[in-house]
Amino acid sequence: MAQRAQRRLHLNAFLMSTGHHEASWRLRESDPHAGTDIAHFVRLAQTAEQAKLDSIFFADSPVLWGSVAKRPTSALEPTVLLAALAVATSRIGLIATASTSYNSPYNLARRFASIDHISGGRVGWNVVTTAGADAARNFGLDAQPLHDDRYARAAEFLDVAEKLWDSWDDDAVLADKAAGVWGDEERVHPVEHTGRYFSVRGPLDIPRSPQGRPVIVQAGSSENGKDLAARYAEAVFTAQQTLEDAQAFYGDLKRRTAAVGRDPESIKILPGIVPVIASTEAEARRRDRELDELIRPEYARNELAGVLGLSPRDLPLDAQLPEDLPSEDAVEGAKSRYTLIVELARREHLTVRELIGRLGGGRGHRTIAGTPEQVADALQTWFDAGAADGFNIMPATLPGGLDDFVDHVVPILRERGLFRAEYEGATLREHYGLARPIPVRAEAVPA
Repeated sequence: MAQRAQRRLHLNAFLMSTGHHEASWRLRESDPHAGTDIAHFVRLAQTAEQAKLDSIFFADSPVLWGSVAKRPTSALEPTVLLAALAVATSRIGLIATASTSYNSPYNLARRFASIDHISGGRVGWNVVTTAGADAARNFGLDAQPLHDDRYARAAEFLDVAEKLWDSWDDDAVLADKAAGVWGDEERVHPVEHTGRYFSVRGPLDIPRSPQGRPVIVQAGSSENGKDLAARYAEAVFTAQQTLEDAQAFYGDLKRRTAAVGRDPESIKILPGIVPVIASTEAEARRRDRELDELIRPEYARNELAGVLGLSPRDLPLDAQLPEDLPSEDAVEGAKSRYTLIVELARREHLTVRELIGRLGGGRGHRTIAGTPEQVADALQTWFDAGAADGFNIMPATLPGGLDDFVDHVVPILRERGLFRAEYEGATLREHYGLARPIPVRAEAVPA
């Protein structure tokens, strides 16, 4: 018990309009306009905060994602949403996705520093490298950049952002009214960065934020993604279907983190979990099955075909995946998700129709349908077995799925000594047990 008291679960709520199941919007109780309703997200954020969760998280893509016929695709820009939620909450962490492929370091560093000030030190940035030709065409490109180039750009982007966040010393603002001196110019530093992708003079136009830097979150699980996470990430959102795969990923990333000179405890690994909760296992499975029956297979097959780089006609619904699929090395899109989907289908000998059902709840994340005790048992098993530092909770339906988790699962985790009863800090870094970064005056990167 003493050891458990020192190591507790970290729980993030991944919020998405009516829920993560693609057919959740078709339920009678669902609001199909929830994706643009700020009151909906305020309610969810406050529910998560009342449960003392570490953070809430919003995904993003700079492209209309999927078919508007399939499910609600409208989504508020997440950093704007975080600013609104920062004043509707007081303690919970606020994490938003932003792409390094289609932004500039100065604007993004400024935006996240601003939200960190607004929230009192509760912001995190989920760093992604956006795949897909459709996104590229929204920014004047004929094709998506190559996978290796996207990650090289992301690494330099993060280097520049960190320099900008560190360009003000913590004590640069003097606010000396008697002397008539607001700030010390010697404590504000140009970054003078010149690299392969960016040339940025700096400094940032806003003082160093309460956390020093936003918490860096990362979600790519390819080899390049894991290398980027080992160097920069402080929390990692990931997808695994089996305990063995989760343990392998966890051990691999912790080793990579140590190999670059970082403390492996400074990176929190949070697999995604889609809970479907009811008072009995049979009822939970019935709920899960009813959601799957609402999936429109023709839409889901089109989306699966896009992930696999195939035509929908190559995927008969009642046949298994073709045998001659390309390897992950040949994929320029989301490599790790491609491999997860193919391995899931091969391992369980799923037809395309069955695979669509398995992906409908969480796009490859593990679905757990059961009682609150069974869900808590599943989380504890992975946590105790060295497969996770916590979990990215992805309710199949919202708001009901989040209510079920915080009302029925969180109390069990508390009783077992696995989760906090009260917040012990005020910032996201404190929730995750992370140190406040010391400013680093890095040398400019040569061209």
